[in-house]
Amino acid sequence: MFFIEVILPLSLAKTFTYKISEAEFLFLKKGMRVTVPFGKSKIYTALVIEIHNNEPTLYEAKEIHQILDHFPLVTEFQINHWIWIADYYMCAIGDVYRSAMPSALLLESETVITKKNDLFVDEILLSDDEYLVYEALQKQSSLKVQDIISILNKKSIFPVIQKLIDKNILILEEEVQESYKPKLVRYVRLHSKYNSDEGLKDLLEVLKNANKQKEVVLNYFQLNASEKKPISVKKLAETSQSSPAIVKALVEKEILEEYLLQEDRINFSGKEREGELELSVAQQNAFQSIKEALEEKPVCLLHGVTSSGKTEIYIKLIEEYLATGKQVLYLLPEIALTTQLVSRLRTHFGNKVAVFHSKYNNNERVEVWNQVLSNAEKAQIVIGARSALFLPFYDLGFIVIDEEHEQTFKQSDPAPRYHARDAAIVLANAHKANVLLGSATPSLETYYNAKSGKFGFVEISERFGKVSLPEVLLVDLKDKYFRKKMNGHFSDVLIDEITTALSLGEQVILFQNRRGYSPVIECMTCGHVPHCQSCDVSLTYHKHKNQLRCHYCGYSIAKPTHCHACHSVDLTTKGLGTEQIEQELLTIFPNAKTGRMDQDTTRGKFGFEKIIDSFKNREFDILVGTQMLAKGLDFDNVNLVGIMNADTMLYHPDFRAFERSFQMMTQVAGRAGRSEKKGKVVIQTYNPNHNSIQQVTNSDYQGMYKEQLYDRQIYKYPPYFRIIKLTLKHRDFDKLKQGSMWLYQVLSQNLTMPVLGPEEPAISRIRNEYIRSIIVKIPQNVSIVSTKKTIQKILNSFEAVSQYRAIKVTVNVDFY
Repeated sequence: MFFIEVILPLSLAKTFTYKISEAEFLFLKKGMRVTVPFGKSKIYTALVIEIHNNEPTLYEAKEIHQILDHFPLVTEFQINHWIWIADYYMCAIGDVYRSAMPSALLLESETVITKKNDLFVDEILLSDDEYLVYEALQKQSSLKVQDIISILNKKSIFPVIQKLIDKNILILEEEVQESYKPKLVRYVRLHSKYNSDEGLKDLLEVLKNANKQKEVVLNYFQLNASEKKPISVKKLAETSQSSPAIVKALVEKEILEEYLLQEDRINFSGKEREGELELSVAQQNAFQSIKEALEEKPVCLLHGVTSSGKTEIYIKLIEEYLATGKQVLYLLPEIALTTQLVSRLRTHFGNKVAVFHSKYNNNERVEVWNQVLSNAEKAQIVIGARSALFLPFYDLGFIVIDEEHEQTFKQSDPAPRYHARDAAIVLANAHKANVLLGSATPSLETYYNAKSGKFGFVEISERFGKVSLPEVLLVDLKDKYFRKKMNGHFSDVLIDEITTALSLGEQVILFQNRRGYSPVIECMTCGHVPHCQSCDVSLTYHKHKNQLRCHYCGYSIAKPTHCHACHSVDLTTKGLGTEQIEQELLTIFPNAKTGRMDQDTTRGKFGFEKIIDSFKNREFDILVGTQMLAKGLDFDNVNLVGIMNADTMLYHPDFRAFERSFQMMTQVAGRAGRSEKKGKVVIQTYNPNHNSIQQVTNSDYQGMYKEQLYDRQIYKYPPYFRIIKLTLKHRDFDKLKQGSMWLYQVLSQNLTMPVLGPEEPAISRIRNEYIRSIIVKIPQNVSIVSTKKTIQKILNSFEAVSQYRAIKVTVNVDFY
C-alpha cells in the first residue's frame, strides 16, 4: 500500500492522506502538485509533502485524481519554512500554502454540464429556461456554469440545472483546468518560394499595384538586413506605419508566413552601467564593518541616517554574493518603492533582476516563480514586497530587508499573519544565508537585539556627499490660530517657505496621513455625524467623487444635502485629508501644479510609477501624500517638506504610537535636501514641546530609544514581553460578550502571566460584526512554545462548546 501526505489550499490545520499506485509512488516527489477529490464533489490542487506506507486509521484514504507536475514546484526548504510559519504564527498550514503559491498554480475545479446521450426528451414538458439550456447542449457538447448564467441572463441558475438533473437529462462533471498560459507572440518571415532572385522578380510583379503591401514588404527587407533577428507582426506594422490587417493580407497571399514564439511577459532590455560604484569614505567603512559583522553573526543591522546612501552599500554587498553564484532576495515594505529601486538595480545588474509583488498579474507571477525555481540568470536578484519571501529559492545567499521598521512587513489579514522580517531571518537560517536589516529609524526590538549583541551592528552618521541634515522648524498651531495667521490649514511660516521654494524652481512635499477630503461631516444644529451602517466609524468625505465613504468596508453614499437626523442644511466638514490640502493649494498657489499620492490615486498596476515619474520629471511643483511618501524615495530637487499636522500620529491608542510617529516624521523629513543645499522641514503641531516632536527636531534616535524602552519595561511590552492577541468576532453582541468572557477566564486560570481583556477596540464593529480582543503577554523567561500549546488547547475546547462555535477567533502572534 502506498500513500502520500498532502496540504490542501483550505484553512485546515492538518494534512490529509491519499492512496497512490506503485507507479505513482515511484514517480512522485515531495513538492509536486496533485489534484485530489475532497468533500462530496470538489477537486483541489494539493501539495505532496511526504510519501509513505502508513495507512490512515480514522478514515479510508481516497485515490488521487491526477499528477500535475513532472518535477517538484516547491522546494524542501519552502515546505519546512511554511510549516514553521504555520506553527509560530498559530495558523493553518493550508492558509500558508494558499497565500504562498501564485493562484494560477492552484486550480479550483469548474463544474462542467453535459447532457445524457441517446435520450428521448419530450420538449413540451420543459419550462422556457430549461429548454434554452437543453437547446444549447444540442449545439455543443458541454457547458460551464458561467455559460448557463449568460444564456439565461440571470444569476440563480442552480434550480434550473437541478430540475434538469431530476428529469435525468443532464450530468455534472468536475473538470480541473490549468490557468497559466504562456505568452505567444506572432512573427513573420518571407515565404520560401520567394527566396531566390527569380522569386524576387515574381514578388515585385505580384505587388506592382498594391502600394501599401509593397511598402510593408520593403520595410521587412530593411528590418531583416539591419536586425538579424525574428520580426514580429507588431514591429513590422509599426515601422512601416501600416496596420496589422495589411500584414495579414500578405500572409493570406502567401507572400509572408506567420509563426508563433513563446516569450516571457516581463522582459528587461537595457544596458548594464559600465564602471564601478564609487563609495564615499563613510560608506566604504560601513561596507567593511558589515562584512566583518556578518562573518561572526548571521544578521546585521545597518543604522544609517536618511540619505546616507544605504542602497549603494546594498549593491556592493549583492555583487559579492552574486560572484559566488548565490541568489539574493531584496525585501521592501511598499510597492511604491520597488518601482524606484528596480530601475536603480537594473542599471547596475542588467537582466539579473526579477520583481515579484501583488500588482503583477497571475501569469507574470508564475513566470517569476519558475525562473527562481530553475535558478535562472533572470532571477539572480529578486526584489519584492513581503510575499516574495515564499518563492522557491534554490540557493539563497543573502537577504536585504530595507526600511525594516515598517509596519507593512507585518501581514494583518488574512492568515498567515506573519512578519516578513522575522520570517526572512528564519528562512535565511535554513539556507545558511546572511541577512542585512537597513533603516534610518530601526524598530525598538531590532535595535535592542543589535545592542544586546544578538545581531551585528553598523552605523553611518553622515549623509552621502557630506550633505547636512535638514533644519526643522516647529510651528505652534494654537498660537497661529490665536493670532489669526492661518490661511486654511497653512500657517504663514509654511506659506512663506513654499513661496520661496517655488520661486527658486524647487519642488515641495506635503505630508498628511489621511486620504479623502475630511474624516467627519457634522451637523452644526444637532451635532449628528453620518456613520457607516455596518462599521463603527464616521464616513470620510471624498470631494472629487462627492460622496461619503467608509475606509473599512467600502460602503459609500452621496454627500447629504441636509442632516439625516434633524434635516438642517447647516453641515460642516471637520479635520483634513489629502484632498482638502490639494484644494487649498489651488487657491493659495494658483500657478503651482499639484499632485496627490494616496490609495485613491495609485490604483492600477503602474499607479505609483506614473506619479513618481511625473514628480521626478518636474511636472508637479507640489506633491501631497500619505505615508507612501515617507519611505526611501529619492528626489533630488526637493528642499522643503511640510508635515501638515503632526498630532494625528501621536495620539493613537497604541503602545507604539510615539515610536511610530518619530519614525514617520524622521522619514518624511529625510526626503528634504538630498543634494547640495540644506533642506528645510516645517512641522505644524499643537504641541511643539512634546517629547517625540522635540526628538525629531534634534534627530535624537538614542533619546527616543531610551525613553521608550523604559516605558516598555514598566508596562510589560516588547522587547521584554512577547504578545499574542486573540480577536473574537460575531454578529450577536451578547453571545460575543459571554464567549469572550469564558475564553478570558479559562486563559487566565491556565496561564501564569498577564492576560488582559476582553476589551472592545476603538473600532468595535466592522462589517456588522462586533469585535472583542484579549491580549496575552509572555515574559522572556517563559517558553513561548508551551504557552502556545496551552492557548491552542484552550481554543480547541472553546470551539467544542456548542453555543460559541459560531464565534470567529483569530490569533495574531507578535501583532505589532
